Amino acid sequence: MDWIIKKFDELSPKEIYEILRSRGEIFVKEQKICCTDPDGVDYESVHFFCMNEGRVSAYLRAFQYDENTVKIGRVLTLVHRNGLGSELMKTAIKKIPEIFNCEKIYVAAQKQAIPFYEHCGFTVTSGEYLEEGIPHHDMILKIQN
Repeated sequence: MDWIIKKFDELSPKEIYEILRSRGEIFVKEQKICCTDPDGVDYESVHFFCMNEGRVSAYLRAFQYDENTVKIGRVLTLVHRNGLGSELMKTAIKKIPEIFNCEKIYVAAQKQAIPFYEHCGFTVTSGEYLEEGIPHHDMILKIQN
């Protein structure tokens, strides 16, 4: 799988469209999240994705969250349980410390995704809370130097 890693200004119009299309398909259509997806954070993010037959089939964005932490979000795969999500996370975990100055990677994980993130090395660091009506937990991965 060829992973594409780009800052916002490096994305083509087609890539931006397909990223937003896939995010809409997963978060609005599949998960019924009713919010404005383009939130301004994309401009300061690094976008990790792969294309399959012209579609963004796996995606996440990463951005500097605080002095020592990078936050990942909008994590998705169009087809679930085929290993693509694990490959996406493995790629991001490897590349994020090369791109950003950070000691930790943070994710606000949907409750049902906690086992996936634990498999990737993240640890739950908060109690349950609602975000967009969906139970979440904060999770952290400490960067191994």
